[in-house]
Formats: sequence, C-alpha cells, structure tokens
Amino acid sequence: MNIKINLSGLLVIFSVLVSLTAIQKTLGQDKDNKPPNFIIIFADDLGYGDLGVYGHPSIQTPNLDQMAYEGQKWTNFYAAASVCTPSRAALLTGRLTVRSGMSSNKRRVLYPNSSRGLPATEITLAEQLKEVGYKTACIGKWHLGHKEQYLPTNNGFDYYYGIPYSNDMDKVVDIPYWEYWKQPNDAIKTIHFNVPLMRDTEIIERPANQNTITGRYTNETISFIKKNKGNPFFIYLAHNLPHIPLFVSKEFKGKSKRGLYGDVLEEIDHGVGKIIATLKEEGLENNTIVVFTSDNGPWLSFKLNGGSAGVLRAGKGTTWEGGMREPGIFWGPGLIKPGLVNGIGSTMDLFTTFSSLAGAKIPEDRIIDGYDLSETLLHGAPSPRKKLLYYRGTDLYAVRLGDFKAHFITQGEYGQFGKKEVHNPPILYNLSTDPEERFDIANENPKLIKAINSLVSEHKSKLVIGQDQLVEIE
Repeated sequence: MNIKINLSGLLVIFSVLVSLTAIQKTLGQDKDNKPPNFIIIFADDLGYGDLGVYGHPSIQTPNLDQMAYEGQKWTNFYAAASVCTPSRAALLTGRLTVRSGMSSNKRRVLYPNSSRGLPATEITLAEQLKEVGYKTACIGKWHLGHKEQYLPTNNGFDYYYGIPYSNDMDKVVDIPYWEYWKQPNDAIKTIHFNVPLMRDTEIIERPANQNTITGRYTNETISFIKKNKGNPFFIYLAHNLPHIPLFVSKEFKGKSKRGLYGDVLEEIDHGVGKIIATLKEEGLENNTIVVFTSDNGPWLSFKLNGGSAGVLRAGKGTTWEGGMREPGIFWGPGLIKPGLVNGIGSTMDLFTTFSSLAGAKIPEDRIIDGYDLSETLLHGAPSPRKKLLYYRGTDLYAVRLGDFKAHFITQGEYGQFGKKEVHNPPILYNLSTDPEERFDIANENPKLIKAINSLVSEHKSKLVIGQDQLVEIE
C-alpha cells in the first residue's frame, strides 16, 4: 500500500516537474523570440557615392562600412521622393505621398509658416509598432508639421528630441537666401538660424546649437536604448545633416580630407559606431535591425558643401537616379543574412517589413505601397519589389520596371539644371548597364514601353490624390 502511495506521489511530482519544465521552456522561447528592435538612421541630403563602402575615396566611414560588411548592402535602394517632407512622410506611412497630400506642385516642403502637416488619418510606422507593445522615439529632424497636433508625440512616438523642420530655415540674417551661401563657411554661424530644439512638445533651446547637435542626437539614442532595453523598441534617428548649413563639433572639425562636408559625415559615422557598440554592450545586437539610408540625393547647387551621387545622374530635387537612389545598409547579426543585394528596395518598404517582423497587422483600409522585404533580409531571397514610381510633387515623372526606367517628364534641380521637359514617347534607360542614364533605348524596346504604359494606366486608375497639405499658410 505504501509502495503504491509512494509511486503515485512520485508520478504526481514527475508530472509537475515535466509541466514546470515545459513552462520554463515556453518562457525561454518567448524571451528568445521576442519581436526585434528597429533603428532607422536617416541622413539628410546624403549622396549615393558619399560613403566609403559605396566608393567615396576620401570620406572615412569605417562604422557604416562595417555595418555593410556584416549585414546587407543594397545597390538599388531608393528614397520615396527627392526632397525632405514627402520623403519622410512616405517612409513613416509606407505610402506614396501623392495619396496623403504630403507632396505638392506649389510648395515642395513644409516651412515655419506652414499651418498643416501629416494628416491624422495616416498611420505611421510608430503607431503600427506601438499597437504591438513597442516603445518608440523620434530623434532628430521631423519636417512633417511643427504645430503640436502634427508633432511626433501625436503620431505614435512616445518621445521626441529634435528640430521640427530643416536646419536652414528660420534664417535671421538679412541677406537673401542664395546670396548668403556665397560666404565662406567660417562666416556661416549656427546663431544665424533660429531653429528650435524640442523635447516632446516643448522648445528647450532656440536657436539650436547645431555644432553639437549630431553628438546630442547620438547620446539621446543611446539613452533611449538603455532605458528601454527590456521592451521591444523602435528609434527613428533622423539627422538634419549633411543638409546645409554644415556644422560639426570641435572634435571632428578639419578631420576629413573632403573638407567640412566630410567632417560632418565622419561625425555621423562615429555616432553610428557608438550606437552599435551600445547594442553590443547591452546584449541587444542579435535581436536588433539597424538601417542606414537618406531622404534624398545630394544638393549639388552647394558644390563642395553638397555631396556626391557617384556614377548616378543629377541630385536632390530630381527624379534622375542621383535624386532618389541612396545607400541602403541593413545590419543585424542575429537576423540579417549578410550579402550584396541588387534587387530594388524603397524606404516605403520599411513600414511593411517592420510591421510584418513585429507581428503588426498591415492596414487593409488603404493602399500601402511598401513591400515586405523580410525574406530578403532574413534569408537572402530575391526582393519582391520589381517596380518603382518616381513622383515629383503630384506628377508621375518616371517609372522603373525591373532594370528599365522610363522618363515621362524630366526637370532639373529646382529648375536650375534644365527646364521641365515632357517626353512622348518616354525616354528609356537600362539601369543595369547604364546607371548614369545616358543612352536612350526607347526605339529598340517598344514592348517595354507598352508594358510600362500599362503599369502607369493601372496605377492611375486606382489613384486618389490627397488634399494638398503643403500650400496653406498662416
């Protein structure tokens, strides 16, 4: 009898131990499989050819280069627009900004006297991720509306530290804009721009000291990582440089062989290195994806104070490749399959990809233009994106289908490098063999032109243009 009782007791104890082991195993799996953290590092006016790993011979970017070697370097990665406001809106919403009204043919970006911003009806990546338990921060340049209802803290971000629009705005020196930039760099001072630095909805410094702002953005990012390492987090770090005016800390001034522009990039690169080091120190590197890219191409009007698009044609403001194709670096040692990716990607794809990886449901009540790049990032599968639409304002200027790009309209940077020209039939380039866009091959490829025209017709048949958010001023 006692033996039976003991055996029964042992069976009960064994059953409990098995159950506890299963629970512990499940908890361990949940811990190991918690959603990844995401950090987007977004430069401003960076050219395709400005980083060492993308071929620049004199700007030293060892940390970004290392990210590319350890992760994925994309050679066909695009900003969604060729100027600040629409590019940022598209990244955060995963949608062409012609749909949201965040692009305009009358005003290309928002200004300090603009009264509108990103519509409340748009869903941001931060809002997506908050729905599934993420802590979210926007650090740096916002440029999607400076009124309180449009600020990051009303668009899904728990925390904001940065400037609400471009660093060349609020100029207080009584010199015409283009005349001002003819001065030597030493005559251009941070106090000439009454740009506010904000924390959440409060202005904490005005004018913002732009000499130290890059380092402060990095420190704020590191602080947020350390405070929120127990939760999944999303950080959108949007540097307001290398957009002019160029400012750099004393530590990096004169460091680069490429002059002030190079100094600025080398300080940004240094900050990237500190962020990566923090992730490793906190044991987060195997469950964090860091992306580095830019909002648009280099502002060529500013000569040595602007960047380089490398072999690509033209720069900021245009729908030539130099205006929208950007470095695209994805790093995440525990997640990203290292390699060189030649497939097409867009900043709009970050919305869809990160939502998918986090387990957030993709909105079904609107058209989302982003593709899910998860299989490419995690397993090296071919990119699912095969087409790209190049908008300038609310007009469709060009379309890429596979390796081929058709231009229906071409125009120079803010009208400075050639007038607006309509092409009927469109001009056509093979971007694989001719990334410089020099040799028109439309006459030899009527079937391709027909296929691209069909794509355009299908797109426009479903397009509803949003109300212009950039034109109304106080």
